[in-house]
Amino acid sequence: MRAIVYREVGPSSVLSLVDRDVPAPGPGEVLVRLERAGVNPTDWKFRAGMMSGYDEVVPGQDGAGLVEAVGPGVDSVGVGDRVWLVLAQHGRAYGTAAELTVQPASRVVPLPDVADFDLGASLGIPAVTAHRALTSGEAVRRLSSGALDGATVLVAGGAGAVGNAAIQLAVWAGATVLTTVSSERKAALATAAGAHHVVDYRREDAASRIAEIAPDGVDLVVEVAPAQNLALDLSVVGNGGTVAFYATNGGDQATLPVRPSFAKNVRLQGVLLYTLAPELLAAATTDVTAAVAAGALQVGEDRGIPLHHYRLEETAAAHDAVEQGVVGKVLIDLR
Repeated sequence: MRAIVYREVGPSSVLSLVDRDVPAPGPGEVLVRLERAGVNPTDWKFRAGMMSGYDEVVPGQDGAGLVEAVGPGVDSVGVGDRVWLVLAQHGRAYGTAAELTVQPASRVVPLPDVADFDLGASLGIPAVTAHRALTSGEAVRRLSSGALDGATVLVAGGAGAVGNAAIQLAVWAGATVLTTVSSERKAALATAAGAHHVVDYRREDAASRIAEIAPDGVDLVVEVAPAQNLALDLSVVGNGGTVAFYATNGGDQATLPVRPSFAKNVRLQGVLLYTLAPELLAAATTDVTAAVAAGALQVGEDRGIPLHHYRLEETAAAHDAVEQGVVGKVLIDLR
């Protein structure tokens, strides 16, 4: 099979196309023939600075394809099933930038018939991260069971992959959704995703505008840049609200205004899928799949997330596009 690998960390030039033997699934594992692989910021960041003790790495956490074989003890999927993958390269050397991949059955999720492989490969990290942010807290909460019904949600950076997924999932779950963007182009994309209110923070005062829309404060903030936005978030979140942050865009250190935080009984929720409890991950994949089946979670320009396709041998260019901040979702075509 063809695969993209790297044997040392560095720029995208360390990636190379190789031939490898077809892997075989062991107990509890599934062999998937990939149709599409998704590229996320975590892929180039790992490649640039982390090998995790492996001699060779196939990058890629997300993908979609067909089940080729199953190992002993697997009954959640069968040969020929359409599936989507999440956390495929977490704790493993071989991810989704390959024609075939072996994965634990828990990371292989049935893909509803209404979804194509472009959508399947666009789920994974973005959609599950969005779900976790939207259902913050230690207990399992389900969007499909009314967890956000009637809530007001602010999504920072609504034109990004996680932001887009958060908007679509929150709308599906019955929330009123506000989002902040930095350009007219991104405003159009966030509107296409379904946001009820779009605030361009470069053209208007974001705090004042959000306060006009939600005078009692928002119930939840999904935050991509806490170092830059935490003061704003705390000014617009309502009493007992939550600020869920999942990235370090804009800086690694955030200053916490202490009194505004405890005065409103605010919860600060960090979000990282790699250390997420299994039951929370399972709840997320179940809800995301339900949203896909309902037609509530989609991709493409008309849903606010343009798609950018690359061939497997162009994976380095795909990584570069994500690193340079391309707007939309980058996919690798494997067939």
